[in-house]
Amino acid sequence: MPSRPDPKAIESALLGGEAVYTREQAVELSGADPELAGRVWRALGFPTLGDDSVTFTESDVEALRIANSLLEEGILDEEGVVRFARAMGQTMARLADWQTSILSTLIFKDGHEDPTAGSLMQQVKGLLPDVERLLLHIWRRQLAASTGRTLAVMSNGNDIVPNYYPLIVGFADLVSFTTLSRELDEVELAGVVEGFESTAADLVAAGGGRVVKTLGDEVLYVADSPHQAADIALRLASGVKTHVEVPDVRVGVAYGPVLTMHGDVFGTTVNRASRLTSFARPGTVLIDETLAESLTDEEGLQVVQVRARHAHGLGLIQPYTLRRDFDAGNP
Repeated sequence: MPSRPDPKAIESALLGGEAVYTREQAVELSGADPELAGRVWRALGFPTLGDDSVTFTESDVEALRIANSLLEEGILDEEGVVRFARAMGQTMARLADWQTSILSTLIFKDGHEDPTAGSLMQQVKGLLPDVERLLLHIWRRQLAASTGRTLAVMSNGNDIVPNYYPLIVGFADLVSFTTLSRELDEVELAGVVEGFESTAADLVAAGGGRVVKTLGDEVLYVADSPHQAADIALRLASGVKTHVEVPDVRVGVAYGPVLTMHGDVFGTTVNRASRLTSFARPGTVLIDETLAESLTDEEGLQVVQVRARHAHGLGLIQPYTLRRDFDAGNP
């Protein structure tokens, strides 16, 4: 039976030392207000244990100290500190689970004798130095891109709220997912989902868009320009294939004001894109009227009005089919 490492050994290996402080000791050493420290700790996604439990490491104390310094130096107010902590905690929790899943899958595939303990720990420890540097670089690069987009929006006019502005939203839905879930076992189905997500993410990124989130059989993405959005949608509709010999993906795209919050997007435009996706037939792209008007004179594209549809909560929607115009010499 595979050995199970002591949690203290994991802390020592990955956190630079074992837990040595109680909550009261950690808060006192960090200099943070006890109430703020508790809010930050919960926002990071960690449970609040008893006062006598020795659960804090030196690096935990340093994290609380940094969070407190952001408040004391006036960089963020208290709510800002907590919101930043929640953003990082939720993002890093998902990232850690995702990366551990990749590593454990590779270990099983490679046939390690001890697939659940020693070999996984060795993999994680070996990755730490390089991944820490890579993570910092990627975060800085994404932050630069996000800051640039926000400043561009703010420069368009004083009446534009930074997190509420026009954006193009698209959904790509794996039509055959229900059929596949009946035909494949869990491992095979997971492979299909990962293939769909990775292919869709590559196509969105290559087209200049951004994946907002994936929901198993669905990908939500955004783009800044009509041309980008159209190209991404058409590539998704034709570029994602499973072993089932039918068109696999349908896409819906809408253009309008969007509320961006917590790395997600909300609002009527998002709902409209979702409804358009549900109306689309496999292998096709449906867009709304606003995007259709923006693409009317776009070379290499065809925009064709189709039957208006009623959507609950949205009223009457006028969809348009988006196609490549091969007569225009489009590849």
